[in-house]
Amino acid sequence: MFGIKYIQFDPTQYVLCYQKGKLKKEGTGLSFFYFAPTTSIAAVPVGSNDLPFIFSETTNDYQTVTIQGQITYKVQNPKQLSELLGFTVDGHGIYKKDDYEKLQQRIINAAQTATATFIHGLGLKETIRSGKEIEQKIQGGLTASESISMLGVEILGVNVIAVRATPEMEKAMETEAREKLQQEADQAIYERRNFAVEQERIIKETELNTQIAVEEKKKQIAEKKMESKVQEATNDQRLREMKVAADISVENNRKKLIDLKNENDRLEADTRGYTLEATLKPYQNMDWKLLMALSGEADAQTHIALAFRELADNADKIGNLNITPDLLQQLIRNEE
Repeated sequence: MFGIKYIQFDPTQYVLCYQKGKLKKEGTGLSFFYFAPTTSIAAVPVGSNDLPFIFSETTNDYQTVTIQGQITYKVQNPKQLSELLGFTVDGHGIYKKDDYEKLQQRIINAAQTATATFIHGLGLKETIRSGKEIEQKIQGGLTASESISMLGVEILGVNVIAVRATPEMEKAMETEAREKLQQEADQAIYERRNFAVEQERIIKETELNTQIAVEEKKKQIAEKKMESKVQEATNDQRLREMKVAADISVENNRKKLIDLKNENDRLEADTRGYTLEATLKPYQNMDWKLLMALSGEADAQTHIALAFRELADNADKIGNLNITPDLLQQLIRNEE
């Protein structure tokens, strides 16, 4: 009525009310009546905002990559921003210009400028793997940007969601990665088989070494047995030699004993012979008849025998002599 209107703003909007070119009111979340023909109202959003972005850059190997993410910001100095961009609203709170979109585009342009030099110095694969570095580059570039500072905007955070190549290049990289993974799988299979062969070789070598050690031990045992047998044979030979030497010594001693005994017997015989010779020497020239008579031990038969011998010695002197068996028998009986 009569140009007087009422307007109300959200707490996230900083309101600047001008009347006839002079600032009359300012603050967040204001509500008031105003005279529309002479009043101009600017509403600057001061709450945090998420600004999605997507832009393309070229790597040093001439491949196009697309960087997608979002920037979180808020207006730190709304009055300064309102002086640079138009945030005037009508009676319904709708912006008369699209300067808010210009603000967002300026932030995106500053972010792209901050990453351009960095991405141009990387290859495709390095760029795809450098999402965290790109975030840091955008964050640092926006913070240091004079144009962003002049707008009175504070950067709260940067998130890079994806760094992607063109579909054709992604397919080629997938093929390359697939082939590489296949090669790694083949290499793993080869290494596993090679490891199995190596383990089998080690096992066989261990078995062979064990067999060699067993054979060596058997050889040592056989050598020890042989040495023992040789030693036993040597000991037996020594024992036989000692026995032979002992037998020879015994025989030598026996020989010496026999020789000594024979010598003693000979000496004893010589002594007896000498004694007998000395005993018989006085009777050597005597008649045996006299010796018989002197001995006094001759009996009748002896005398008869001597008598017959005497007759036999003088047979050439006797003519006839008759000796009958009866006579001999009578002589013998008488003696008995």
